[in-house]
Amino acid sequence: MTSFRRAAVTAALALVLPLPVVAAAPAFAASPTSAAAPVTAGFTASLPRPTGPYAVGRDLLHLVDRNRQDPWVPSAGARELMVSMYYPARAGSGTPAPYMSTEEARLLLARKDPGTSIPPESVAGVGTWARADARPADGRFPLVLLSPGFTFPRALFSSIAEDLASRGYVVALIDHTYESTGVTFPDGRTLPCAICDQPPEGGLPAIAESRAKDASFVIDRLTSGSSPWERARLIDRHRIGMAGHSIGGDAAATTMAADHRVRAGVNMDGTFFAPVPAGGLDGRPFLLFGAGVHDTQGTDTSWDEAWSRLDGWKRWLTVAGADHGSFSDLGLLAQAAGRPSAPGAIDPTRGLAITRTYLAAFFDLQLKGKPQPLLDGPSPDMPEVAVQLP
Repeated sequence: MTSFRRAAVTAALALVLPLPVVAAAPAFAASPTSAAAPVTAGFTASLPRPTGPYAVGRDLLHLVDRNRQDPWVPSAGARELMVSMYYPARAGSGTPAPYMSTEEARLLLARKDPGTSIPPESVAGVGTWARADARPADGRFPLVLLSPGFTFPRALFSSIAEDLASRGYVVALIDHTYESTGVTFPDGRTLPCAICDQPPEGGLPAIAESRAKDASFVIDRLTSGSSPWERARLIDRHRIGMAGHSIGGDAAATTMAADHRVRAGVNMDGTFFAPVPAGGLDGRPFLLFGAGVHDTQGTDTSWDEAWSRLDGWKRWLTVAGADHGSFSDLGLLAQAAGRPSAPGAIDPTRGLAITRTYLAAFFDLQLKGKPQPLLDGPSPDMPEVAVQLP
């Protein structure tokens, strides 16, 4: 890669990096309606309660693609992934599921807030609603894949995954190994990011394309007759969608272009480094859902090109006051650490409520066939969201 091209890609990487979590200040106490979380001086955080009728179960799934060498660390051998499987469950079963491992939390803090006084154990102990080994609810449910933003560990999308599962979805939340701050495997290994500081050959489009291969492999394993997930019977393999944040949103479109099993997709605040194909996505629905940087007065023109190429049902949602982290748990963690919000910024809890509401509405419409007037214009309940129609 030439020095000029490397500099250009490095500059582009800055667009997809999350805002840092800053050092602890006065603790942000969990609200009375939040899940219980360990009390640690200086940092206490809990995820908002899921809004659907189901309790939420969660399993951890280790997948190995024997037919594919790891694209970023070839010496590691076969591509390995960790996937958090969220599913509708029966209330009162299972045990509390941890937010992330302590080593994952340490690596997250080391990159986002070097020298912080926040103990990794406090971040690892963020209160969740999911229950490990919970008994599944009866029925079959659509599958939604979630792909995190670049450098974000998958745990930062736990509140979104929990909410979708509570509303009647199986959710596969994927950690793309060597692309997040750290991912812990069942044997105790925690693999750090290998490409966060040095763009890979092929730049950001190569990351989106690699993630599309990850996503298709996850679908292969979850829907095969010999699925390694013991609850695979919950999945309706004819109703599959994908959403992603930042470059994960780009990957959602890239996956749809390559894999027709994915019937609907969402890009949450991600630049299209790998563009939507000129011929569109064969009429399949796609949602653009982001902050103002992508609108007509913003700086990311890739959304204008994507909008013109999308050839099926489409909407473009802009959330006033949102930033890149508003579509994840990152804002909650920063708030718990005492970080003041920027003037005019949306409250993190409100940002997550908007994200969860519109994601569920989109997938309810596209995968369950339930009409969703919310997606057809402004809503008095969500005045922060501007809706652009075709």
